[in-house]
Amino acid sequence: MAPILYALAQGKEKLSQQERRIADFILSSPAEVVHMGIKELAEQCGTSPATVTRFCKVFHLKGYPDLKVKLSAEIAHTEMQERSQTSSYQDIVANNPLSKIVEAMEANHLTSIHDTTSLLDINRLSEAINLLCKAQRIDLYGVATSSIVALDFYQKLIRIGKNCTAFADPHMQITSASTLSGKDVAVAISYSGETEETINALACAKDNGASTITLTSYGSNTLASMADIPLFVSSLEEGMRRGDMASRIAQLHIIDILFMGMSSEQFGQYVPKLEHSYQNVRNYRKPKGGH
Repeated sequence: MAPILYALAQGKEKLSQQERRIADFILSSPAEVVHMGIKELAEQCGTSPATVTRFCKVFHLKGYPDLKVKLSAEIAHTEMQERSQTSSYQDIVANNPLSKIVEAMEANHLTSIHDTTSLLDINRLSEAINLLCKAQRIDLYGVATSSIVALDFYQKLIRIGKNCTAFADPHMQITSASTLSGKDVAVAISYSGETEETINALACAKDNGASTITLTSYGSNTLASMADIPLFVSSLEEGMRRGDMASRIAQLHIIDILFMGMSSEQFGQYVPKLEHSYQNVRNYRKPKGGH
């Protein structure tokens, strides 16, 4: 199932009765919706165009036209997968030959990156990059697997001279968030968007005036609803046996885009620092005695 359709299926129980009718109709006839106007969809679902617009906002879409564009792209991708007889994600299989495991991992990661890229909003990405470039300080919040992603972003930002922190300890996250101001940015990472410790850290950062960016699975979740700029990865990965492998790759994909965007936008400021840090690491790691 495509990312948006999956998000609708998973999130519809949280919707109002009218919004649920819209979700059910889209899930049953996505190809028809692509060719419908907003009034026609509202009539089919026994609701109003205003409710359709609110429904789109719940799933962080700009509006009904944005929903149709994304649905159309996902339908085309699904049809292509069916023609090539490729599956979306493959789980761990007992006694699977190593060659098949290699193929499965490649397929999982490529699918995750493709699905995540299809969800990207260039305007939101641009706004996030602008905030990060201007930030006096950047706090990065994440626990468990998400803390690894936060640390990856930290080691990138520190190389370009950004003042940032990436505490995995929830208490230290709150402590750090308490010292933020309106000149700072807090980035919260949680695949589910419902990790209590990460939600608390972001809430504290917001209370202290910091701008906020979140990176979560696509759909309606608590963390994304709190953010000034919510960013999303594909929400299709299911099954505990994989250990969130594909979702981690998708999160790192977004982190790399943000970092490359920052470095490109402030090329004259950041790239010399990148080169300087690279040369210093090389110089200080030279073997003694010249060997």
